[in-house]
Amino acid sequence: MVEAPTTRSLDLLELWHTARIPTITAFVAIYLIVTLRRRYLAHRAVYEPPRSPSKLEPQLSAKPDGTVLLPQKFEDTSPSNKRRKLSPTPKREPKRITGGEVRKKKIAESGESDTSVTQHNEPTNQKSIQIFVFYSSLTGSTAKYAEQFAKDLFSKPLHTPSPAPPVTDVPSAVPDSSERAVFLPPIVENLDYLDLDDYFISPASLKTPNATSVYLLLIPTYEITSPVDAFLEHLSETHHDFRIDTRPLRSLAGFSVFGLGDKEGWPNEEGRGGGIFCGQAKEADRWMSKLTGGKRVFPIGMGDVKGDATGSLAEWREHLEIALNDLANGESITESQGLDSEDEEDVAQDEGSNSKETLVDVEDIGNSIRSDSTPTTKSKKSKAPLPVDFTITSKRSSAKVKEMVPKDSPTYTALTKQGYTIVGSHSGVKLCRWTKSALRGRGSCYKYSFYGIKSHLCMETTPSLSCSNKCVFCWRHGTNPVSTTWNWTVDAPDLVLQGAMEGHYKKIKMMKGVPGIRADRFAEAFTIRHCALSLVGEPIFYPHINEFLAMLHERHISSFLVCNAQHPDQLARLKYVTQLYVSIDASNKESLRRIDRPLHRDFWERFMKCLEILRAKKDRMRTVFRLTLVKGFNIEDEVEGYADLVEKGLPAFVEVKGVTYCGTSTSVGAGLSMQNVPFYEEVCEFVRRLNEALQKRGLGYGIAAEHAHSCCILIASNDYYINNKWHTVIDYKKFFELLEKGDEFGPLDYVGPPTAEWAVWGNGGFDPADERVYRKGKNKGKVIEEAPSGEAESGCG
Repeated sequence: MVEAPTTRSLDLLELWHTARIPTITAFVAIYLIVTLRRRYLAHRAVYEPPRSPSKLEPQLSAKPDGTVLLPQKFEDTSPSNKRRKLSPTPKREPKRITGGEVRKKKIAESGESDTSVTQHNEPTNQKSIQIFVFYSSLTGSTAKYAEQFAKDLFSKPLHTPSPAPPVTDVPSAVPDSSERAVFLPPIVENLDYLDLDDYFISPASLKTPNATSVYLLLIPTYEITSPVDAFLEHLSETHHDFRIDTRPLRSLAGFSVFGLGDKEGWPNEEGRGGGIFCGQAKEADRWMSKLTGGKRVFPIGMGDVKGDATGSLAEWREHLEIALNDLANGESITESQGLDSEDEEDVAQDEGSNSKETLVDVEDIGNSIRSDSTPTTKSKKSKAPLPVDFTITSKRSSAKVKEMVPKDSPTYTALTKQGYTIVGSHSGVKLCRWTKSALRGRGSCYKYSFYGIKSHLCMETTPSLSCSNKCVFCWRHGTNPVSTTWNWTVDAPDLVLQGAMEGHYKKIKMMKGVPGIRADRFAEAFTIRHCALSLVGEPIFYPHINEFLAMLHERHISSFLVCNAQHPDQLARLKYVTQLYVSIDASNKESLRRIDRPLHRDFWERFMKCLEILRAKKDRMRTVFRLTLVKGFNIEDEVEGYADLVEKGLPAFVEVKGVTYCGTSTSVGAGLSMQNVPFYEEVCEFVRRLNEALQKRGLGYGIAAEHAHSCCILIASNDYYINNKWHTVIDYKKFFELLEKGDEFGPLDYVGPPTAEWAVWGNGGFDPADERVYRKGKNKGKVIEEAPSGEAESGCG
């Protein structure tokens, strides 16, 4: 039986139902107040608000390893702040914080500088940003700007252009120091000598954990073809390559570009970049916007090299530092804040000719920043007053075809200073030092020992000064133009040949007064009998190379043509050459990338295809593999790889030569020194190992001749071992007879007399008819010759 509730219990139950809502609300409010109060007091112990905007003086902090930290906390020395001294940072951090910076700061009592360095410990999960400063430089001036720019970056306290927003009392509105990124010391890189795939197909690899990158590019604009063109072409190919994401650099924290140009040079005429001041820098900014998804940290800046370029760069840097500071505080740049890469061309078409009016020079950056604070009509894609894409320009149309090496260009000046005579707009001729040596009776180059070519009868020229590689051992230290396609004016082959011969004879005449010149050889030198198409550049690049070769042969001038195995189409179309060379500078893809630094992305595929073409041509002309050995690059453990390449191409000859040291240059960036030059004994040992590898494969080769004077050894096919003697010399008279006859013939049809005994392997290769010249201070009892270095001994010829 259930007992009926009493009157007292009914009253208590009715009271609870009446007061339960106010009671529960009061308890919750008390709990929230206590909790928020506790958190607020804990936060005040580790945070002090900044002073008024007029007294902002940021403090730089640095780690022992040199890492620079952007200022994020400012010290208030006002009397009110001195009365409320803060307690040190508690050792135990809130549980919600898993990392972050622990800053131990002591408030100055009197006379202490506000710029004192902050001591801190960096946790393992601290976010960091690596700044890369990329530049391209033809004359070295941009390199100086880049180095100084990296040195000045964050070297001075920040100066904000507008008052900082007031600090609220709400703890959640205060940035958490653990979420702020630190900046690592800037890394300066030369674009001309980088493997661009490592930086611009995917972001650079970083050893620092939890780090991201910012790319800052200093791009000059040249009137002539320069490495900047190759860089821009690489960005374009990366964007349009269907195998690669159209925005492969979207994981970067951001990028920004500064251009250097000559404003006086392009007021009305049509120059690089469609006649626009700093046109190539604007083009680089445009492509970087596409590849990153519009992650532009700050608009493009521009400086006039004939004006105040240094001041313009400094002003641009100051504004850039503010933008980077915001980036470090977590204000990331999203793709939706900038123009979409696919929309840029649409906007360009809408703006038409007015697109140039949006270009803002660095002198007007301050005004543009102030104008951003005024209310404006926002676009559909923009949610914040970020800068407009200043690089939106219509594509170049009706651009004039330029000369490869104009007479008023830095390239012309550099090459002529190096002894070249520039022929026309894209060709050159130079007097080889072996020619000078032969005129004085001091010995000819390896071509005389191996093939019977007297150096004083040889002209060394090239119909194309441009190349598609940037080899580490290049004689010209990168001063010649580089490109993957021919986009210049084309000179007629007869003008090129006539100009080359005139330039060569003019230089021979200048040797008349040199002591030791032999009269008989001086007279013979005015009848060119051989042409070495090597020097700097890529001769096969010249569109009329076959016509040029035919003109040489009509004059009974033999031809040795050297190519870099990067132009298979031109190689396939090549007709008769007395001897065809292909530079084989490495045995595998990665090694070839390191030593040749090719511009073509498919360089290895092109390389292998050229070997196949060379094999197909071996029955029509003499073919040669030219191996240039560089210690630390392509000697160690690559013998088997070279043997595989020989088996693939089956050349008639394999020339192996140690690299000739040609001095250092701040612009080359390759780091070669005398340590990279192999001793002749090392070259001999390499040749023995290579010959053994070829014999193991059943290939018929042997060591035929040597020229110790220039550290060069010849491996020849057994086809040229006739009657127990090597016959590597060419019968040039027979070659021209066969050529003029018009019938098909092969390399064995113009084999010459036996190789001279003094040139055969084991006998040194020095012509006894010439005079040995010993180096100063050396024992004359030793066979030590003065080895003149010349273009014929470079890696290209």
